[in-house]
Amino acid sequence: MAQPATPPLKHELDIVIPTMRNLHFLEMWRPFFEPYHLIIVQDGDPSKSIQVPDGFDYELYNRNDVNRVLGPNANCIAFKDSACRCFGFLMAKKKYIFTIDDDCFVAKDPSGREINALQQHIENLLTPSTPFFFNTLYDPYRDGTDFVRGYPFSLREGVPTAISHGLWLNIPDYDTPTQLVKPLERNTRYVDAVVTVPKGTLFPLCGMNLAFNRELIGPAMYFGLIGDASFGRCDDMWAGWCAKVICDHLSLGVKTGLPYVWHNEANNPFDTMKKEQKGIYWLEQIIPFFQSVVFPKECTTVQRCFIELSKLVKEKLGPIDPYFHQLGDSMVAWIESWEELNS
Repeated sequence: MAQPATPPLKHELDIVIPTMRNLHFLEMWRPFFEPYHLIIVQDGDPSKSIQVPDGFDYELYNRNDVNRVLGPNANCIAFKDSACRCFGFLMAKKKYIFTIDDDCFVAKDPSGREINALQQHIENLLTPSTPFFFNTLYDPYRDGTDFVRGYPFSLREGVPTAISHGLWLNIPDYDTPTQLVKPLERNTRYVDAVVTVPKGTLFPLCGMNLAFNRELIGPAMYFGLIGDASFGRCDDMWAGWCAKVICDHLSLGVKTGLPYVWHNEANNPFDTMKKEQKGIYWLEQIIPFFQSVVFPKECTTVQRCFIELSKLVKEKLGPIDPYFHQLGDSMVAWIESWEELNS
């Protein structure tokens, strides 16, 4: 009798989930997630009990654990926000991380087949990226495609993929103003494509359906000091901007597109309006800042790049608001914590 196939990267991948509720959503994901180790980071009141369905292998952490493990650096981990997932990135010891929000469910492709989002992320991470020259047939490493005529042969080997950014059907990942003017809009477009984000191009990373190579880019996947600050709902995008400029500098790749998940819970725009107001305003200065970042040649590791970036944040963005001085300090505390726990 044939033995069942071992799930891909079973011993090399952790799943990180931020939550403040019972994790009944895992039942839908059981066929795909059950073989893997889960790291659950509980937001909110640490005395509250979180229920996890039977059969899953998991660790559960809360604010008390953050304080215990990180000590004086504990404040670099934001709570009252899904940015608390960063503590899971610190505690993970596997090569790869997949992180998903607890309001994301299994989506179906146009044929009605359930999408194994984790498997697609793994395929993305295990194939190269092509950030230096755009292939008009998108990802040339997928079955049924290749490099088109005119693509330089010297670039066809590609570069290692550090980040796989997935998308979502149903509730779009909109900001508050867009959500207010399009309250009933739903994303029904399934695009069967994976693309490499070109070098020098930023994008708005969403943390609800995301995987990355922890060894290649882990120290840059810091979702920022958010909490009660007025930069709410920008935590994942901050990680994306930091990670992307570092990937560009170190010749690493970022893929976006497949896989899709079913996003089932819209934020109340009247609740999020106050959280987002400064972030929307600051965005017009933050993006030119990241577009102008140039790292010294001695920045040869993610950690060195991130420390250099923390200095630039304080120097260039600090005059906008004192918050960015605090954020720059928390970026240093994050790297100190990473070094301590991953030495």
